Amino acid sequence: MEVWALIMFAVLFLLLLAGFPVAFTLGAVALLFGGIFLGIDFFNLLPFRIWGVMTNFTLLAVPLFVFMGVVLEKSGLAEELLDTMGRLFGQIRGGLAISVVLVGALLAATTGVVGASVVTMAVIALPAMLKRGYAPSLASGTIAASGTLGQIIPPSIILILLGDVIGVPVGELFIGAIVPGTLLIVAYILYIAYVAWRHPHLAPASQQNDIDLPNLALSVVKSLIPPVLLIFAVLGSIFFGIASPTESAAVGAMGALLLAALHRRLTLSTLTEAMQRTTRLTSMVFLIFIGATAFGLVFVGMGGDKLILEIFTGLPGGMWTFLIFSMLLIFLLGFFLDFIEICFIVVPVIAPVAIYMGVDPLWFALLIAINLQTSFLTPPFGFSLFYLKASAPPSLKLSDVYRGIRPFVVIQLLVLVTLIAFPALTLWLPGLMQY
Repeated sequence: MEVWALIMFAVLFLLLLAGFPVAFTLGAVALLFGGIFLGIDFFNLLPFRIWGVMTNFTLLAVPLFVFMGVVLEKSGLAEELLDTMGRLFGQIRGGLAISVVLVGALLAATTGVVGASVVTMAVIALPAMLKRGYAPSLASGTIAASGTLGQIIPPSIILILLGDVIGVPVGELFIGAIVPGTLLIVAYILYIAYVAWRHPHLAPASQQNDIDLPNLALSVVKSLIPPVLLIFAVLGSIFFGIASPTESAAVGAMGALLLAALHRRLTLSTLTEAMQRTTRLTSMVFLIFIGATAFGLVFVGMGGDKLILEIFTGLPGGMWTFLIFSMLLIFLLGFFLDFIEICFIVVPVIAPVAIYMGVDPLWFALLIAINLQTSFLTPPFGFSLFYLKASAPPSLKLSDVYRGIRPFVVIQLLVLVTLIAFPALTLWLPGLMQY
C-alpha cells in the first residue's frame, strides 16, 4: 500500500501538469485512492481536519494581509516611492535600478503582493530606465527580481502558510526572514553596482543636474515615513510581543485604509474591489488547503509518510543529503508548479522527515521560502515574467526578460547556499525573541 501512496503522488503531479484545477484535483485523487485502499468510512475523519483548518486563528492573517496589500496597491504609495527614489539615486550609475530594488523591498514589507509590485514598477520605472539608456535585460531583470521580494520579506503570505504547515510560530518566521531578505536586497544592489562599474553603458547615470535639494528632502520624508511607520506597526508589534501575527495583520489592514485615505484614494469602488480581490484570493488558498488536507490524510493513511521517512533516512550523508535533495526538488518543481501548490503538497511530506532528522523547523521553513521565491523567475511558468511582459512596452523582447533574470536567480541560489551553510544567519534574530 505504501508503494500505491507514491503512485498516488505521481498521478497527482501528472494531472496538475496537464492543467487540471489544483484544489479539485487534490480532493478527487484523495477520494479515488482512499476509497479503493482505505474504504469510504476512512473519510469520517476528514470533516474534523477541515474544521481545524477553517477555525485556525493564525490563518486569519491571510485575508487581512491580502486586504492590506490590495488597498496599498490602490493608495498611490508605489508611484510616490518610485518617483522619489528615482530622483534620489538617479545621478549615479545604476541608480535607477538600485532605486527599483529599494522600492521593491519597501513594497514587499507593506503590500507583499508580488504581481502588484512587478506590474507597478514595470509600468512606471521600466519606460524611464529604457529611456535613459539602460540595457533592456538589466532593467527587466531588476524589476522582476525586486517584485519577488514580497515572498520572503514579511508580512509574506507564504511565510504564514509555511508556518502553519510545518508548525512554526509565524511571528518567529517573520523575524527570521529579516536577515535573509536583507541579504537578498544587498546582493541585488551589489550586483547592479558591479554591472554599472564594469559596463557603464548598461546602466548610465541620469543627466539631470538641476536638483532642488530642499524639495527632494521633503519628498523623501513624505514618501518614506508612511510605509516605514506601517512596517514598524506590523512587525514591531510582533517583535516586541504586543500583538500576535493575526492581530498585527488587523493593524496593518487598518493602517492601509488610513494611508489610502491620506492619499485621497479611499473610495467606495476601491474598497469594493479590494474586498472582492481579497475574497477571491483567500477562497482559492483555502480551497487548495482543504484539498491538500484530504490528500495528506489519505497519503498518511496509506503509509506513504513512513515510506518517505525510510527512503530519506536510508540515504548516505544523513541530514545534509536530505537538505540538498529536498532543496533541489523544490527548485525543480518551481519550474512547473505554483508556490502554493508546492507548499500544500510537497512540504507536508518532507517536513516531518526534516524534523525527524534533527533539522530546525524554523530554519527549514525559511530555506523553503527562499527557494520558492525563485519559482517566480524560472521559466516556463515564472509568474513575475508574465506580469512583467504583460505590463512592459511592446519593444521589450521576451528573450531580454529571460536573459535579465538569470543573474538574479543565481543570486537567490547563492543566498540559499549561504543560509544552508550558516544556519545562525536565520536563527540568531528569532533567538532574541526568547529573552
